[in-house]
Amino acid sequence: MTALGRHPEPDFTVAHLSDTHFLADEARWGGVVDTDSHVQTVMARLERSDRPIAAIVITGDLTDLGEPTAYRRLRAIVRPVAERLGAELVWVMGNHDERPAYAAELYGEHGDGVPSQDRVHDVRGLRIIALDSTVPGYHHGDVTADQLDWLRDVLAEPAPFGTLLALHHPPVAAPLELMSLLELRHQDALADVVRGTDVRAILAGHLHHPTFGMFAGIPVSVAASTCATIDLAAPRRELRQIDATRTFSLVEVRPGGLVHSSVPVDDHDPLSGFGADVLARIEAMTPEERIEAFSRKRPTETETSG
Repeated sequence: MTALGRHPEPDFTVAHLSDTHFLADEARWGGVVDTDSHVQTVMARLERSDRPIAAIVITGDLTDLGEPTAYRRLRAIVRPVAERLGAELVWVMGNHDERPAYAAELYGEHGDGVPSQDRVHDVRGLRIIALDSTVPGYHHGDVTADQLDWLRDVLAEPAPFGTLLALHHPPVAAPLELMSLLELRHQDALADVVRGTDVRAILAGHLHHPTFGMFAGIPVSVAASTCATIDLAAPRRELRQIDATRTFSLVEVRPGGLVHSSVPVDDHDPLSGFGADVLARIEAMTPEERIEAFSRKRPTETETSG
């Protein structure tokens, strides 16, 4: 594809979803939300988009109650799409997940005393680290000294295209005061480990709304929930989840940096736009012709009649 501006095509495009909150027996979340249909819509949109998706990252709260059949159903929706797209599938633990069922259903690992679910994925030289920030029996997040030692060892050798660190609890301030009670603990210790490494971005969830920030000099991108959205326009001391405005994220890893974009989950009828045929004609033009064809303002009726 011809680059029309100064920036080349991204090296990698990562689809970032979060907080799918599946329940057993296709039960509706809160008795209302059809969690399956929203994830199915995201998968369909990714396939129709014709974008080269290198990885699909889902940053936690995959299920609402940690039920094995809920993991199986989510896996059955997402994995075939990832395989058709040739995309790496990266699961991340969330506070609503349970390690035994998570490890058994997604990785085929069975047994007692399931350890922290930390994994490293190599996507053609782009390293994606899934860091388990959950605390068994609680909803707040934390990272242990052993995890930090492990992470330090992994990051000691840079990856060819750098690293994306994916965890559920974002290491940024929560815009909603109540969510601060469930924030990530030991953030300073995590900052000491990632600062100055090849970590190019941190992907997280948990907040149920899109948020962007910085941590230890690293961009943090928080994906909204595909299940329900926390309404930040509600009175500031209240927490309201609404059955609307769901989004997922596209993360473009480019030579000069990263671009994070929020994408609506639901399909909508277009109000206006241009088809692929227009882009094809533009690509066939010289740079000067493109500017004249697409950038120059057209005279208004008042200007032409005056």
